[in-house]
Amino acid sequence: MKSERRTQYEIYWEILVFCKTPRSFTSIIHRCNLNTKTGQDYIGFLLSRRYLSEVDEEGTTVYRSTDNASEYLALFNQLYRALFDSVPGFSL
Repeated sequence: MKSERRTQYEIYWEILVFCKTPRSFTSIIHRCNLNTKTGQDYIGFLLSRRYLSEVDEEGTTVYRSTDNASEYLALFNQLYRALFDSVPGFSL
């Protein structure tokens, strides 16, 4: 049975899926239900792994999933389906 708390891997997955379209920091933490500190930590990690990129759009910093993130997303989906017999749920 799946726990109600999300793992860090599920949170990485949510951020990367949400950021397939460029998103601001505020929209990421609101949509993924994170506080500012944990949001900074998760985004910082994904930037360091080059799964997210930081882009300046009209003076605003936005984050976008990179091509490198595709492998993580595919592996996560495969593992999740094997464990829970369903695809990860995250309604955008």
